[in-house]
Amino acid sequence: MSEIQTTVVQLSKMLQNLDSWLTKAAEYAKQKNFDPNVLVDARLAPDMYPLSRQVQAACDGAKFLAARLSGKEPPKHPDTERTLDELHARIQSVREYLKSYSVRDFEGAENRLVPLSFMPGKGLTGRDFLEQMNLPNTYFHLGMAYAILRHNGVPLSKTDYIGALDFKAV
Repeated sequence: MSEIQTTVVQLSKMLQNLDSWLTKAAEYAKQKNFDPNVLVDARLAPDMYPLSRQVQAACDGAKFLAARLSGKEPPKHPDTERTLDELHARIQSVREYLKSYSVRDFEGAENRLVPLSFMPGKGLTGRDFLEQMNLPNTYFHLGMAYAILRHNGVPLSKTDYIGALDFKAV
């Protein structure tokens, strides 16, 4: 498995973890007797994205990594999710999309030039896009989604963030 394919698999796992955080958020809301969808607009600070946009950005990071490093077109998502159920659906859609990739799709990706829409006329090599831009940005949004939920009382732990581990006997 290539380094890039491994990264795509890891991001898919993190999206699965994110999905489980949203499930725990809904369970917490039910226990505390409030509408879980109020969390969709929750944010850490007035000038930061709300939970909905953090989830959308984490999903975009994963799908754009795969698409841009393979030279393929990513699926379009209109960023209209307003409920936890819609956020779950967004995550599942992106995870299904990521499953469509193989190691072969990323051949030559390290040197592929990735244009940056917010920097007209500039881009990064695939490796630099992965290491300098995409991974830090995607993990930032995952971390903020986690922090928003924790800030609002959802009982998440480091184990929830990391997710399942494939332990082996030693």
